Amino acid sequence: QVQLVESGGGLVQPGGSLRLSCAASGSRSDTYNIGWFRQAPGKEREGISCIRITDGNKYYSDSVKGRFTISRDNAKNTVHLQMNSLKPEDTANYYCATALGCSSYQGPAGMNYWGKGTLVTVSS
Repeated sequence: QVQLVESGGGLVQPGGSLRLSCAASGSRSDTYNIGWFRQAPGKEREGISCIRITDGNKYYSDSVKGRFTISRDNAKNTVHLQMNSLKPEDTANYYCATALGCSSYQGPAGMNYWGKGTLVTVSS
């Protein structure tokens, strides 16, 4: 079993920044790729980023490319998502999950463990 806990969400003004964290624990939790997802009210869940454990390969969806940066702190078994230039349309619940795959072109796939999410609200 792997446990994932997200943190760092909150209320921010348009143009502002937030850094989300996903702390992993449990059996072999440091061997998984990690993906970030978000779901806004009334919308489908969207895979926005992932990082591959083997080579650090990263993926970003078009909606966040150039504004969000994913990174991994191996010592703390934590993955961060630095979010800059936030827009109202970034408002959503943000989740991290373990992913069996993380492709540069298609993003995360084969998710098995999920966190409970953290809410990000971008509003003036």
